[in-house]
Amino acid sequence: MFIKTNWLKNLDTSQLNYGVAVSDVDNDGSLEWIVAGFSGPNFVLKFDRATKRLINLAQDHRYNAIADQGGQAIGVCACDIDGDGREEIYFLNTNNAYAGRADYGDSLFKWRNGKYVNLYTDPVNSRMEAKSFAGRSVACIDRLGTGKYSIVIATYSRGGVGNFALVEMDENHPSNDVSNGNIVLKNVASVAKIDKATGGRGLVVGPILGNNGRSDIFFGNEGNPWMGNPGDNFLFKNLGNGSFEDIAEQAEIQDKYNNARGISLADFNRDGLLDIAYGNWEGEHRLFMQFKAVGEARKFRNIANRQYAVPTKIRTVIAADFDNNGDTDIFMNNICSHRDPNDREPNKLFTIIPNQFNNSSDPEIKKMNIGQAKEPRGFGTGAAITDMDGDGVLDLLISHGESQTQPLKVYRVNRDVSRNQAGKYNWVRVFPRTKYGAPARGALVKLTTRTGRVYSSVIDGGSGYLCQMEPVAHFGLGEDKPMKLDVQYPDGVVVSASLRKSDKNKVHFVDHPDKVN
Repeated sequence: MFIKTNWLKNLDTSQLNYGVAVSDVDNDGSLEWIVAGFSGPNFVLKFDRATKRLINLAQDHRYNAIADQGGQAIGVCACDIDGDGREEIYFLNTNNAYAGRADYGDSLFKWRNGKYVNLYTDPVNSRMEAKSFAGRSVACIDRLGTGKYSIVIATYSRGGVGNFALVEMDENHPSNDVSNGNIVLKNVASVAKIDKATGGRGLVVGPILGNNGRSDIFFGNEGNPWMGNPGDNFLFKNLGNGSFEDIAEQAEIQDKYNNARGISLADFNRDGLLDIAYGNWEGEHRLFMQFKAVGEARKFRNIANRQYAVPTKIRTVIAADFDNNGDTDIFMNNICSHRDPNDREPNKLFTIIPNQFNNSSDPEIKKMNIGQAKEPRGFGTGAAITDMDGDGVLDLLISHGESQTQPLKVYRVNRDVSRNQAGKYNWVRVFPRTKYGAPARGALVKLTTRTGRVYSSVIDGGSGYLCQMEPVAHFGLGEDKPMKLDVQYPDGVVVSASLRKSDKNKVHFVDHPDKVN
């Protein structure tokens, strides 16, 4: 599937790196990869179309605060917390802390007065306790459907110290001055009823339970009896009033005795229900298909076959159609041990093929030839996808670290048409925007094709473990063509549009009907 690019030829990225996110950092309409640097600075990687190379925007004085030299970052996400139409960037730092309290604190960067600044250095925000705990993953959620986002933090507690956090703008604080970029923050996790203390690892956000577009939260957790952490997963249902209820037990997705890492949402069998794929650290990997039980209750059933479930030292799980053939692929990013020179933990790639006659049946799970992205001696810690060069095919960046320094690597899909039709297959990319003009993370996008297939995709608010994917719904169509587009926003509003055959192989921007300005 993948071949390595030379896009990073001019950059030295050899350090311990972790999570990767995708956002439009310089606000020019193109997306960049944001990389959490642990033993060195954070990166902001932009594609230069003239040289066909990536450049590091964090070296520019307007963006260099993002490099955050003092932080040891592992998780990263981006979203618009104040409704100015531009995404803020959150870095989860774990300086000198595996669990409990960290000695440096997180960073939250905002564009203000022509450059990025860390909101946590503002006196009004500097004492926020939520920024001071060792976390594992961060994601964004529009919990109230207002178009303004909160940042969910999955912390790793020690003896009950370090609860999950939910950081957002304090809308009613008299010191807020959004027009000048002065934002007062607050932690509303207790109000939202998600302030749990456990071994938080990965999380995903989206309308998982189909509740009128409202964003739910799935936390994949790790048990650790020495630190007092149970390992049960949480599935928080959005109650519509800003608070949540954990229904993981009823939904049969607690997975009590495993240790979750990467997580991804997708509708693998095209039945209109969102499914959850995630990996367990050195445990069997899961592919949970959602179904409606008696009384319309939502439940999940693991359909992972023996080949898919094989335990690995897994980090990132990405669900996407890499070759544009219309079926969803699952990329598994693993990390080998630096202590054992004979250790091999290759990355893996599977494709999920729905039953063409009955989409309520279990799909086929088939292992694919991953190509050069196999990295059998890779120290993989994170990964994220976007169409960086604008050719309609997704590109993959993999970060490495923890065990040993390794440079970042970027892969593109092999275009050898004798084996791969990605360059010929049709595609559609959909970019929903909030009423403020920012990416509508958590929105549900459905695309109906001429042959009657219905594809579903969630605009990513945070994908699993440490990372966040692009804020775009990417649909590979094979030889099919688009017919209809539906976007459901987190406030329940639906925007629909008919598409012509000529609307294939294009990026479609969809604005919220209550667009400001």
